[in-house]
Amino acid sequence: MSDTTPEGWAEQGRPPALFRRFAFACYADTRAFLERVAAVQEELGLAPQNISFGTTYVNVTIAAADGALGEPERTLAQRIAAAAEGIAA
Repeated sequence: MSDTTPEGWAEQGRPPALFRRFAFACYADTRAFLERVAAVQEELGLAPQNISFGTTYVNVTIAAADGALGEPERTLAQRIAAAAEGIAA
């Protein structure tokens, strides 16, 4: 993990990626978060490599685009985390 890993995210080395699990109280909160993430993706023109979810959780993996995690991936992670504010359990 580097000093630039966004708070709450786990950094993997092979392949380089950021991972975080978000927990919610109910499906309505999960759905609201997913809608916010979609808006962030559209605004930044970036998307996580993988988003998986269930009724009360969302797993997000952001892979390195160029073989190493850079500012775009870290910004995406920060913006996704901000999207959870006020609704995450």
